[in-house]
Parts: sequence; structure tokens; C-alpha cells
Amino acid sequence: MLRGNRTSATALLALFAMAVLALSGCSSGGGTSPAPSPSPTVSRARITTTPKDGAGHVGITVKDVTASVADGVFTSVTLMAQGGKAIPGTLTAGKSWHPSANLARGTAYTLTAEAKDPDGRVAVTTTRFTTVAPANSTIAFYTPEDNTTVGVGMEVSFRFDKPVTDRRAAEHAVKITSTGGQQAVGHWFGDRRIDFRPREYWRPGSRVSVDFDFDGLELAKGIYGVQDRSFAFTVGREQISTVDAAGQRMTVQQNGAALRTVPVSTGQPKYATYNGTMVITEQSRQTKMNSTTVGLGDEYDIPDVPHAQRLTDSGTFIHGNYWASPQTFGADATSHGCIGLQDAQGSGDPDTPAAWFYANSLPGDIVIVRNSTGGGTVAPDNGLGGWNMDWPAWTAGSAGA
Repeated sequence: MLRGNRTSATALLALFAMAVLALSGCSSGGGTSPAPSPSPTVSRARITTTPKDGAGHVGITVKDVTASVADGVFTSVTLMAQGGKAIPGTLTAGKSWHPSANLARGTAYTLTAEAKDPDGRVAVTTTRFTTVAPANSTIAFYTPEDNTTVGVGMEVSFRFDKPVTDRRAAEHAVKITSTGGQQAVGHWFGDRRIDFRPREYWRPGSRVSVDFDFDGLELAKGIYGVQDRSFAFTVGREQISTVDAAGQRMTVQQNGAALRTVPVSTGQPKYATYNGTMVITEQSRQTKMNSTTVGLGDEYDIPDVPHAQRLTDSGTFIHGNYWASPQTFGADATSHGCIGLQDAQGSGDPDTPAAWFYANSLPGDIVIVRNSTGGGTVAPDNGLGGWNMDWPAWTAGSAGA
């Protein structure tokens, strides 16, 4: 009888406990406790920084390092490089911050951000990180320069300072658009260079925009890109100059109409000028030319070659020549592979053939050489010689979709 009473009491207590738990569960909204009220001494300002504290191999562009705040405004943001150098930054509406310029590679930085909430309570965050080292990153040098006017043969060329093994990633990081509606396709020359061009020459008057974002891409094992940039260029009139090495003459055409025929002197038989399509890549009103720099020993050393325009990486120029007699031009092949035009020493006479051609030329203009005996055809990667490849061969050098 006593044992039976104890059992009933125990059962009643258990039922009571279950009822309390059930009521407790309903009142708490499915088992999630209400968030505690913020402490009156803790700031509501919430600071977020990129990268995270202790990060390594961080990119160096302005988008790679940021600070932002919610429920408050920044009162100060400082970025200090190792050694105590302060890095200037841009603060927008008191809410977001980023550096004003790209950072240095292989450097330790400390980012300190301080903010206040609407009640004046202060929050502070400190983030320490290290940017990617030169040994673990690659830089791409590109052509042409931003906001330039170029000829119709200009190729968009990227040359990396380290080998790229993930060519597809690098190629797809480049976006090229043209107001002329042409599509540019990339072609790899080895593992450090990719050039882009359309099927035909660029349409005169079109505007070409190039956006590339290699930042953070692992382009080879342990090697990361660090650039995120945009540039654009305008295509000028179409100028195509055709050199007949057999007749020592060059005919210059603009937009399909002949402008002028100019007597020239191409490469002598021992140093025949390349045949094929070449593109002007550099212009110098006056420059030094020394044969030792192109592997020709002590053949020449001219300190003041006038109106020089580069056609190949290997040293082919179309330039002024003041040291040969006027009768040479149009008659004799006397150069070491360059295309010479009559000129005056000092590059000050605007009426010489070389000065005229220089004044009427742009980087990206086409120069075609024909009938150069023994010259061979210029290699597609010697300068911007990609126009010597037909379209199927060019597209075969792409990393693919």
C-alpha cells in the first residue's frame, strides 16, 4: 500500500515535469533562446575587413584590402607597411575604405580600423596580413598603352614574367570588346606570351576595350596573378605600306588610296630584310643603333638614327638614313636588314621621305615586305607578326573554351 502510493506520486511528478517542458518549448520558439540584449558598454558598430587576420599570399590591388562598417561610421582607418610607412586610402561616406594605390609584393601590413556607433561607443579591429611574394606571383606586361590611337594591325599582347601553366585560366581572364563588333581570339606563343587579334584587321574608327583580371588566379603551381586592370585604345585610319624589295620602293596607302611612293634601301644579300607582314610597335624620333645588340659584331654604331620605327623584336626598323648617298635609295640594297629612307642628320628636316613617313605613321600600322631574296618570312612572334598566320592556325593556338 505504501509502495503503491510512492509510485503514484512519482508518476504525477513526471507528468508535471513533462508539462513544464512542453510549456517551456512552446514559449521559446522551437528551442532557440532569445538573443541577449546588447551590453550598454559594447559598441553596436560591426567592422569587417578583407583579408582575414593572419592571411598570407594576399593580392596587391586596391580591391584586395578593404574595411567596412555597419551600424556605425569610421573615425579612423590606418594601413601601415612593415617598417612604419603609412599607406593612403579612400574613405567613402564613413562606411567603406580601401587603399588609394596598389600595395607592394612580399610585404607585411597592419590594418587598424576604429568606428563609433550612433551612441558614440567605440569599436576597434586590427588585422595583420602579408602580400604575395615576388617569387610566388607573376606580372604581365601588355601592349598597347591605355588611351592611345593605333593602326589597324595592333595586337593586344600580354607577356608574363614567369611561365604560365594554366593557360585557359589566364586567357579567360581577358575580356576584349570592340565597337566594330569584331571578336579577338588569343594565341599562345610559348608559356609566357599570349596575343589577341581579330580575324581581319581592326575596323578603322572602332574603340577597343580590354579588361583583364589575373588577381588571385593560380596561373602556375604556387604562382599567382596580381593585376586587375582595364585599358582601351582607338583604331585610327587604315594605313598599309608595301615594300617591294626587288624595286626598292615602298607604296603607302591610307584607307585604300595611294598616298605616296617612297624610294627605300632594304637589306643587302648577306642581311636580307624579312618578307611578310610586320607591325610598327615603337617610334623614336632619334635613337642609337649598335650592331652588337643584335649579334652582328662591330658592323655599325650610329648614335643618332633619325625617325626610327620598330618592326620586329629582333631589331628590324624602318628608319631614316643620312649617311648613304641620295642615289642609294630606290636603287641599292645596302642595309643590315632594316628598311632605310632618305633623311637628314638631327631629324630636324620635315621634308625628307623618312620624316614624312614618320609623321604619317602610328603604332599598329602595317608594313608588308615582298620580294626580299633570302629574307624568309618573319616569324609570327617576332614583334606583332601574328598576321602572318592564317585564321585556323591562329585559333589553334588558343587555350580553348
